[in-house]
Parts: sequence; structure tokens; C-alpha cells
Amino acid sequence: MKLFEKNAAELSEMLQKKECSAAELTKDVLSQIEMKESSVGAYVTCCQDCLEQAEKIDNARAAGEELHPLAGIPLGIKDNISTKGIRTTCSSRMLENYVPPFDATVVQAVRKTGMIITGKMNMDEFAMGGSTEYSYFKKTRNPWELNKVPGGSSGGSAAAVAANMVPWALGSDTGGSIRQPASFCGVVGLKPTYGLVSRFGLVAFASSLDQIGPITKDVKDAAILLNVIAGHDEKDSTSENINSKDYTQCLQNNVKGLKIGVPKEYFEEGINQEVKEKLQETIKKYKELGAEIEEFSLDIADYALATYYIIACAEASSNLGRFDGIRYGYRTKNYSNLKELYRNSRSEAFGSEVKRRIILGTYVLSSGYYDAYYKKAQQVRTLVQKEFDEAFKKYDVLLTPTSPTVAFKIGERSNNPLEMYLADICTVPVNIAGLPAISIPIAVDSNGMPIGMQLIGNRFEEEKILNAAYTLEQEIKFREKHKPTLQEGE
Repeated sequence: MKLFEKNAAELSEMLQKKECSAAELTKDVLSQIEMKESSVGAYVTCCQDCLEQAEKIDNARAAGEELHPLAGIPLGIKDNISTKGIRTTCSSRMLENYVPPFDATVVQAVRKTGMIITGKMNMDEFAMGGSTEYSYFKKTRNPWELNKVPGGSSGGSAAAVAANMVPWALGSDTGGSIRQPASFCGVVGLKPTYGLVSRFGLVAFASSLDQIGPITKDVKDAAILLNVIAGHDEKDSTSENINSKDYTQCLQNNVKGLKIGVPKEYFEEGINQEVKEKLQETIKKYKELGAEIEEFSLDIADYALATYYIIACAEASSNLGRFDGIRYGYRTKNYSNLKELYRNSRSEAFGSEVKRRIILGTYVLSSGYYDAYYKKAQQVRTLVQKEFDEAFKKYDVLLTPTSPTVAFKIGERSNNPLEMYLADICTVPVNIAGLPAISIPIAVDSNGMPIGMQLIGNRFEEEKILNAAYTLEQEIKFREKHKPTLQEGE
């Protein structure tokens, strides 16, 4: 197995035992980027000093300095997470040339370990989309089949991990933007509890929903990276101050007695038949492993999608108001007065999906509609949270599909926003309730495309979903059996 094919845990062990060097590993990863980037389109910006960073790590290790176990391992960062001195564009013309003067809190944590940032990953513009077709710079393609989307908005992160163009990456999840691309690309995606990971330095889409999390090759790597980025941050008013945990310690490979609830609403109309069948096989496997499975009703979930899009678009309208051609971002050259400056700057620099959501968000916040839409959506949000609270009085974790379908063809849904939004139906309730959830690949369909399973946990109980996912992963061995069609040399 080549270095670039290994997961981060294996690479960490090899580096510490000096079985490989950080420079060798980085060269291997950079060779994959050079070979595959023209096909996949996962990166917006590649860092030019990767090898220089790697050589410094090797010199420090040779000198006997005490280094973090993850020092020298490459990492990709989604392009809406602030990186000092590295262009951060949110895949938008609005921020095309923005180079931040500061690091996001998660990036500070990453740099302290000595991990090597390979670059910034492509995404749907301002994280608004589910296919990574709405980037200003390029469309990202799915390494399993290049005419399919990788999912979104963290599609660049997921595609790069799947194609061995980086061992792991950070994404952000507002309504499924880590989990859905992880499902489409056959990798692991973890959306932590809202407040567990600092949002300071994450360019806001919807502030009450956004959360940074890891996209990795397996569950153990997700636990390792969560250890790095989790923790209280005074610079983030929504950050929770809870006792720190070592999430790798919960990976016990044992689910005997675990109570798993299966919401029947997630298996009804709109869910692809093959996805249902593979999920049912997974449920049987959990039973064989000693878990207790029970179907139940989570009917408020039917209202979650509408609730999500009202709240998310309202917050997006507010957050993106700062990009006006004066305070931040792109400024048009075509104006003769202040009104034209505002209008033309935003019209020229925002893409169609961002404009669509700003218009919808502004509408639901406007006088005469606020009570009917935004206020009502917040009330329904409370009901969704209460219904999940009731479910977790009875069950340890909940099991659902990650997405109603496997990855669809590029261009198939880009002209039908409603159909695109329906792809989020399994993931958005988690963000509305502020819960943790993980997607892991469980099988492929008849066309060889990955199918993902989602496990949802109660607030700050990441260890339960991580262990449940890890136990199943050890049993089904997805990575050993299935690989993307985009192999080395293509």
C-alpha cells in the first residue's frame, strides 16, 4: 500500500517510528494532487510551502525534539475556514483575492500539532449548495465516477480524501454539508454537536446551524481529528465549555446492548430502493452484533426541511449583508452612485444560488412576513428539538440514510433548486436540533456508487455514534472491498 493510500492513524505511527519521513509523505500526496486535480477539481488553492514545512518537521524529529503524534501529516481545509496568509475565497468571486490576516481557531489547533496544510478545498459558494457545482472557480467531480457530483458543500474536501489527494480534511456542515458529500464519495464525515468546535474564523452562512468537522478515510481518523479541533473558545460566544474527552478511547468495537432507534419516516417515499435495502442489511448486521433495534416515529421531521430553509436563508441574508462593495469583498467598477455600487457589486460577485437564498431570506425577515415565516420556523425548531429529546430518552443513537440517493450526474439537478434541496431531507433535522451525527459508507449500489448510513447522537455524546460507527466499520470493511474508479495513474 502506497503512503497516500494509508489513513492518518497509520501514517502517524510510521512517522513516529521513522518508517517514512514527512517529506516523503508530502511528496507522495503532492504527486496525487498533480496527477488527479485536473480530473477531480478538489482544490481552489494549493500551498506552495508544503515540502518546506515537511522538511522542518523531519529536521526537528531528527534532532530529537518532542513532536505531536500528528506532526508531518497533510491536511486539507475547506475554503470558508480562515487561514492566515493563505487565500480564503468561499469559492466566490466576492472574496476571490481575500487573504486573511488571522487563523480560525481550528486552524490554530491544527498548526500547533505540526500538521501540514496542503491547500484550500473547493466548495459550493459560501457553502450554499449540495453538489459543489456552485463554485465560482470550478466544478468538483466525484472520484468514483467523474460525471457525478461529489456532494456539497464540502465536496472538495470529500473528493480529495476519496481520491487520496490528502489523508483527511476539514469541512463545515450547515444542513448536511459534511455528511452528504462523505456519503457520495464513500468516506467518513462527522458533524459535531453545535458548540463543541469553535466557529471563530468560519465565514458564516447560517450562524445558528454552522459547524466545522472532519472528513476522513475511517472512523478512527475522525475521532483523532475531533480530539484536535474540539474545545471551548472564548472568541466564539456559542462555544460550550465542557470537559475535554479523548474520542479515540470510545472505539470499543462492541455494540452489545446499544439501543438503536430507526425513525420510519426516513425510510418512506423519496428514499431510493437500493439505499433502503442496504440500510436494512446494515440494521440486520447491528442485530447480529448484539444491538437492540426498534422502529419508531419521528413525525416532526417532516417539517424540518421547510424549517431549515427559512432559518438558513434568513441568517444567510443577514450574514452576507456585509459584502456590499464598501466594507468587504469585490467592488464593481461600473457605478455612478451609491445605490448602483451596492447593486452592481453584489450582482456581479454573487452566484445564482447565493442570490436565490439572499432573496428568500430577506423576504421571510421583511415586515409583514417575519411572524408568518421566520418566527413560525423558530417555533417549529423548538418542537424538532423536543422530539429528538424524547427519542434519546429511549435510544442511545438513531439510524437513518445519509442521503435519499447516491451521487447524481453533474448538471442533473442544478436547474431544479427544489429537487436539489430535497437531497438534504435526511441531514437537516440534525442541524436544527444542534445534534452530532456521522456518515459512514456501508455498501455500493448496482452501479458501484457508495451508499452512506447516518448515525445521530444526543448532544455532546459523540462517543456513542463514533463507537457504533467504528464497530460496524470493522465488521463490513468497506475500504478493503470498494475503491473509487479514479485509481493511481488516471
